[in-house]
Order: sequence, then C-alpha cells, then structure tokens
Amino acid sequence: MAIVTAPNKPVTVNPLKQSQALGASLAFLGLKGMIPLFHGSQGCTAFAKVVLVRHFREAIPLATTAMTEVTTILGGEDNVEQAILTLVEKSQPEIIGLCSTGLTETRGDDIERFLKEIRERHPELDRLPIVFAPTPDFKGALQDGFAVAVESIVKEVPRLCATRIEQVTILAGSSFTPGDVQEIKEMVTAFGLVPIFVPDLGASLDGHLEDSYSAITASGTTVAQLKEVGGSAFTIALGESMRGAAQILQERFGIPFEVFGQLTGLEPVDEFLQALAILSGNSVPEKYRRQRRQLQDAMLDTHFYFGAKRVSLALEPDLLWSTVHFLQSMGAQIHGAVTTTRSPLLEQLLIKSVTIGDLEDFEELAAGSDLLIGNSNVGAIAKRLSIPLYRLGLPIYDRLGNGQFTKVGYRGTMELLFGMGNLLLEAEEERVKHFHGDW
Repeated sequence: MAIVTAPNKPVTVNPLKQSQALGASLAFLGLKGMIPLFHGSQGCTAFAKVVLVRHFREAIPLATTAMTEVTTILGGEDNVEQAILTLVEKSQPEIIGLCSTGLTETRGDDIERFLKEIRERHPELDRLPIVFAPTPDFKGALQDGFAVAVESIVKEVPRLCATRIEQVTILAGSSFTPGDVQEIKEMVTAFGLVPIFVPDLGASLDGHLEDSYSAITASGTTVAQLKEVGGSAFTIALGESMRGAAQILQERFGIPFEVFGQLTGLEPVDEFLQALAILSGNSVPEKYRRQRRQLQDAMLDTHFYFGAKRVSLALEPDLLWSTVHFLQSMGAQIHGAVTTTRSPLLEQLLIKSVTIGDLEDFEELAAGSDLLIGNSNVGAIAKRLSIPLYRLGLPIYDRLGNGQFTKVGYRGTMELLFGMGNLLLEAEEERVKHFHGDW
C-alpha cells in the first residue's frame, strides 16, 4: 500500500497537471460534429488549443464565450447565448460541449439555468444536444475533466431502447491515445461484438486527411450512436476514472459493467481478451494467440535491461497505475512517483509512496533513477539529471506520431517494451563505454 502525500507549498513550481477544461475538451473532441465551447476568457481557450495542436499536430476546433472584465462582473448569460447562436449559424454543429473555466466558476455562473432559459427563448435549439461539463481549472486535473465530460455525455444523450445483445459500450479514459482506441476497437470487433466508443478519439484524432476543411469534428462517435448506448448489453470501462460514467449507465438503463484498469502487459491483455470471449461466446482469434507468443519472446529479449532498474514517473493517476504495474511485471523498481490529482488507485499501488505535486517535486524524487517517464515538460529535468526520458502522457510536443502511438494489447505492449528497452540499452552501453575508457 502506497502512502499518498501532497506537499504543502504556497505555489506550484513547474506544473505537471493540465486543467480540467482541457481534459473535458479532449473528451468532447471524440464526438462527431462537435465543437467544444469554453465559457471563459479568450486566453482560457487559447492555452488549451495550443496544447492540443502541439500534441496532435492537427487543427483543433475550440470556441469561446470571450468573457471580458465587464461581462465577468455583470454575468455571462448573454455571452453563452450569443456564442451558441453564432456557432449554430456558422458551423452547424451536431452537438456542443460546454465547459466552464476557473473564471466563470469563481464568479458562480449558473450555466444549467442559462441553458434552460436559452432553449426557452430559442425553440430551434431543441434538437441540438448541448452537454455541459463543470470543469473549474483551480482544482482537479485533466483526468478529472475528461471523466466529468464523459459522465455528462452519458447523462444527457443516451435514450432507452431495445437491448442489442452484440452491442457493447466502451468508455475509454483519458490515458488511452487515439492509437490505443483503434487497437481496442480492432480487438473488440474481432470477437463479433459491435462497440460504441464514448468518446472515439481513434476516429477523430488519429491523424488523417479529410476531403474538405470543417470547423467541427469530422469523425468520432455520432449523436445517433450516443442515443443507442441505452441499448447496449454491457459496458466496458477502460480506466478507473470511467467507473462513474459506467455507474450512471447502470443506474439509467440497468446495463452491467466491468472496469479494466490497464490493457498493457501480458496478464492484463489476457484478462481483457478472456472477458471478450466470455461476453461474445467466441474463442480468442488465432492472430491474438500469435501476438501473445510474440510478446512473450519480446519480454524474454528485454527483461535483462529492465531488471532492478530504478524508474521515476510523472503521470496522471490512471496512466500511472497502468505503467507502474507494467514496469513491475518486468522486474523494474519504482524509484519515485508523482501524479496530478487524487484517485482511489493511488493507495493501492505496491510502492512506498506517491506524491500529488509538480515537476519540482518530481526532480527531487527522480535523482538517482535509471529512467524517467513523463510528458515533454520533463525533458529539461532529464537533461539536468542526465537520465534518459521515455515520453508518455500529454503534452508531447517534441516527438511525432502521438495520434498513432499505441501501448495497449499485445502489439502495443511490445511497442512500449522496445521503446523503453532501447533507452535502457543505450544507457547501459554508455556506462560500459566509460568503464572501458577508465580501464
């Protein structure tokens, strides 16, 4: 059992966490015909847009209610109304995701009342789903905002309909990349199941060229699919942060669910495929049996470089949980762990302690490690400490291919193994080189 600590510092130095609003907008971007709308100042939206554009290297549709000093004092209802009407007129979205920010949450805008009154004044908006996610950026982190957005989606959009035995809802948490979602989709469909992903980042942010430019998301889970979620036979929640959304679907429609905290590593993937086999009544396809043997061989090839290595991580809770278990299964030791927000998973980690803190805390804990794992903001720390860095999480702005990067399933686990293993191999060769020089 890990001891969870949170340093009592008056300021955050070199922040690790991203805002809740950024997490919510990322979740909303997995829906087709969507445009996320930030209720706040233009700067709130600009910061989120820059982070997402640099990470995915794609055009990211984000809108703002553009609150000013005057409207902040007098109230933002008119700004919300005008922003929605402008988006409907110019972009024709199929769904709008409305996120609050620290500015409007501090003021105390009653956005749910705003939306109710706006719909009363504009009956033409009745058919347009507007999903509101309360995401103050003065608390919580990206994972929290992502989870709140998914919970708001499953509260608002799905409708009760006849159960389809082969249909399953997949709630994919913030720790899963578009490439991960594509891999999971392939695994689920291989068993004859029909998945509805909420959200489907694998369709919208995988990095593909569209025939024409669109001011809204061109791909992702459609509104029609979201409405059909009420007819799913089962819900698979990927990541502990998705448990709340799964419980909402169970309460609303009586749909049973199971939470999978990790899909990286031999045993977790075995358990996931076994669950799919039981759910579908079909046996595991031969291609996954072969991939499993390939992973076993990869583990044999790489375990020499992982054994007893000291690794320090700075990741969101769900991703931290999955990565720590994967590293421990390969014989690595967790030297330091820093995360962004509280989660019931943290105390269950089989390490000495977890710090809810910033990158200053991480730099102090990471000294003496053999490998660092974190986003691109950890790069400067890695250089100062002369420790190799494996980039994981968000944002990653100094590497290409973040939309297609995969770390789940047998193939994704191999990609992670070889990526980390090559860094450890290079570091070991450097040490041997210096040793020969001294000799």
